[in-house]
Amino acid sequence: MNYYEVAILKSPLENLTYQSEDFIEEGDLVEVILANRKNSNQAVIIKKVEKPEFKCSDILKVTDFYYSSFMLEIADFISKYYVCSLGQSLSIFQYFDKNIKYENRKIEFKKEISLSSFQQEAKEFLDSKKQSLLFAKTGAGKTEIYIKTIKEILSLDKQAVFLMPEISLTPQMQKRLEEVFGNSIAIWHSKVGVKKRKEILQNLQNGTIKLIAGARSALFLPYKDLGLIIVDEEHDDSYKSDQTPRYNAKDLSIFIAKKFDLKLILGSATPSINSFHKIAYFELDKTFYETQKRYIFENLSQKISQNTLKKIEDTIKNGNQTIVFLPTRANFKHQICFDCGKSVECPFCSVSMSLHKNDLALKCHYCGFAQKIPEFCPSCKTGIIKNHRVGTAEIEEILKEEFPKNVIKRFDTDTIKNEKILKTTLEEFNENKIDVLVGTQMLSKGHDYHNVKLAVVLGIDSLLNMNSYKAREKALSLLIQIAGRSGRNGFGEVLIETKNEDFFKHYLEESNYLEFLQSELEFRKDLYPPFVKLARVVLSSTNGLKIKDELSQIVKYLKTIKDIEVVGFGECAIFKIANKYRYEILIRSKNSKELLKALHSIKSAHILIDMDTIY
Repeated sequence: MNYYEVAILKSPLENLTYQSEDFIEEGDLVEVILANRKNSNQAVIIKKVEKPEFKCSDILKVTDFYYSSFMLEIADFISKYYVCSLGQSLSIFQYFDKNIKYENRKIEFKKEISLSSFQQEAKEFLDSKKQSLLFAKTGAGKTEIYIKTIKEILSLDKQAVFLMPEISLTPQMQKRLEEVFGNSIAIWHSKVGVKKRKEILQNLQNGTIKLIAGARSALFLPYKDLGLIIVDEEHDDSYKSDQTPRYNAKDLSIFIAKKFDLKLILGSATPSINSFHKIAYFELDKTFYETQKRYIFENLSQKISQNTLKKIEDTIKNGNQTIVFLPTRANFKHQICFDCGKSVECPFCSVSMSLHKNDLALKCHYCGFAQKIPEFCPSCKTGIIKNHRVGTAEIEEILKEEFPKNVIKRFDTDTIKNEKILKTTLEEFNENKIDVLVGTQMLSKGHDYHNVKLAVVLGIDSLLNMNSYKAREKALSLLIQIAGRSGRNGFGEVLIETKNEDFFKHYLEESNYLEFLQSELEFRKDLYPPFVKLARVVLSSTNGLKIKDELSQIVKYLKTIKDIEVVGFGECAIFKIANKYRYEILIRSKNSKELLKALHSIKSAHILIDMDTIY
């Protein structure tokens, strides 16, 4: 009899031991029964072990599927670093099929890509490094550099993965890649149907497909010989998973590239501070087309001004298009003074405090400091602090009333429900059938349209005043990305409604994003990433008293651990979800090893751990 340690897929259970008369390879997918369950579970063979002292159940079936040693190593790292079971980390991978044989197929590249002298210089820098960051201005032509590098890797009979935030996987990007790589490329994201997924996985394993362009899950496909990982818009928060395991695909790409000596390119016009701090970068600040930007600031933090409406009217009259942007997070969590545009800051943490309606209080998520909602703004002493919220539907309504003869459309997750609607809306906009497109973060992603001459940015103060150490980075980065949609070729205007003109104006007109990154690194020293590690522990249960008691015990335990700081704890900003009461603990440490040790030692049935939290 043979004995094996197995990881139960999707289960939070630790590895278990089963027996079989057969010899089974490590990584093979098998079926087992868990005690007292009727249905079988899928599990993965981790290793052969000695006969244990306890009685073991039989492995019911060995399937034709397996996980490669490459996958097993990465999954092992994920389970240790992101604090979950090996079964949970393996469940994000797509397994190999033993019946599919890989063949090296020659690729016919359909189109030649030529680079400008500036792009060539950037590419030479990227070629000289195994892992690098392309810090390229919006419109500088990053995609051409990526394509050129992908071609070289595929010519060596290797495979490549090109990661993008899901909303950047537009029909336009697909078309550009297919023009060069033909049938050797597949697009992978959450809206790809089951049948199509099956076909892609088969073609990837038999060697027909050499390049996958996809959202974060594309990193976990069955690659036979991966040679290149590209992470475009690497600053984007959508690379961070919001379900267990709460991995960050960008950070994992860096880990995989270093561990397996692969080529890695991160790219962004507004790189994240973490990547900028850790990875060698090349700044490409020359744009592909001659562009000229004019920034107009409106001293407003509410709705849409008459001046803005007049600007939109003039743009329409000139036969040009407008995009109107609102952050999705312009919600009741942020309280802003309507006179000076400031939020109420924590006196100890220099981040904005969060509104807790139930307690009629403002609380800091970093140190737990709380105060009652002030009658007047602490900054200007006269203004009144109010809930700030303007939604895309509201703005669309106002614009339709103002411009009844023009075509106004919304572009957000409520209206763009599938790929077909996305494709139709973007095609209509590209063909000038839409005058004004109102949307959220989706608007900021790599859409390349030459007739947009005005970008209107509303509600940016709500991002700048988020209760997060990343508030300045997120607000400025997003504003630069949105501004990049206007005047891609020629002259463009960006109208920003804000009470914080000095901050935005400085980095948009007088300085640049590089200077911002350098000054922000100074601000974060000793307090925030990349200099320390941050983890968030969330406890939730239908029994509010029990979970509050459990929170106290965990906080007490964590405070005894050397090298770890409990920064803050208490109710979550949204205290109750799906009838469950929610509490959180924020932990900070300069010692990753000690932090992970502490997180792994917390045992609770009601826990969710978010290592490298972005909230």
